[in-house]
Amino acid sequence: MDKEVVEVQQPCSINPKSFKNNENGTDCTKACPTRKLSVPNGKKGSSEPISDPNFKRPSTSISSAKRSVKDNPYMGRYRVVRTLGRGNFAKVKLAVHMTTDCEVAVKVIDKTQLNEPGLKKLFREVKVMKTLSHPNIVQLYEVIESERHVYLVMECAQKGELFEHLVSYGRMREKDARIKFRQIVSALQYCHSKKIVHRDLKAENLLLDTNFDMKIADFGFSNFYGQGKKLDTFCGSPPYAAPELFQGKNYTGPEVDVWSLGVILYTLVSGSLPFDAKDLKDLREKVLRGKYRVPFYLTTDCEQLLKKMLVLSPDKRESLESIMNDKWMNIGFENEPLRPYIEPHSDFRDPVRISESSLPLGVFRKLMRQLEYHF
Repeated sequence: MDKEVVEVQQPCSINPKSFKNNENGTDCTKACPTRKLSVPNGKKGSSEPISDPNFKRPSTSISSAKRSVKDNPYMGRYRVVRTLGRGNFAKVKLAVHMTTDCEVAVKVIDKTQLNEPGLKKLFREVKVMKTLSHPNIVQLYEVIESERHVYLVMECAQKGELFEHLVSYGRMREKDARIKFRQIVSALQYCHSKKIVHRDLKAENLLLDTNFDMKIADFGFSNFYGQGKKLDTFCGSPPYAAPELFQGKNYTGPEVDVWSLGVILYTLVSGSLPFDAKDLKDLREKVLRGKYRVPFYLTTDCEQLLKKMLVLSPDKRESLESIMNDKWMNIGFENEPLRPYIEPHSDFRDPVRISESSLPLGVFRKLMRQLEYHF
């Protein structure tokens, strides 16, 4: 069967200046690695809904590649299972809390490799995550800081990335996409109600838990907005970036997330990206034109919702509150219309909390030594 291949560029600077050669004389568009979203051409929604308990997840998901934990090291109250991933200054470990048997993801950041702006960005990410408590946002359970490292103990989404699901199973049927998209919109509206903008929404940063519910992850580019101030950092993943970012314009915040939501919805229901190109320059031109192919199988209601989000003028994009009330969003949920999330009074976010204040000083120092040894 013929396949339609969409090249997805990984996050890189989308500052308009980067379309030209940078200070090192390299082409930034070629320097960006790509991940390919390859789906069968014209493939219908998966015959195995993503909510099916018998759904077989991709081999890259967390629990599918577990190795024996017989000889795994321990760190305090956690048993380390394996390394999930690594970057230049950080790595992510899968660990299990020994008392609750709860799986967690521990992001280990080497502070000594970060400059002052990098440290500020890290602590802003922590501040943002500590502010948020929503069932469709990856929860930050614990922050542990040592002389060299910062450890972020977070909720573990065992079913992996939405991106990997789309690669393996193609587009979703609209009724299945609606369930997932409602969860994403609810979580993002909650962020905006806290004056937080994500700025890096994409299929790779949307995870699935054991119940196949969505979890927004990776708040590394997030920031607080409001009080009449404009943001001026041009960041995120180019295929999901709003036109004003490519133009180098300042922005308030929520409007760039709404554009990314439009790209995500299109990807859910089509299995491809609305704007794709071989390099960043061509991608920029396509985004600034704002023209995309509408698949013949999309319902009119879904098409109309896309048009409310993929609007070139940021002032004309719908707010998340308006999107919540859209007809397509609530088909099949007439008795459960989407409403802004209200936080419970009790704090259930910390089932595996370990903090310096809750441990004797000697025990905490021993824990720190174990952390440094194993990471």
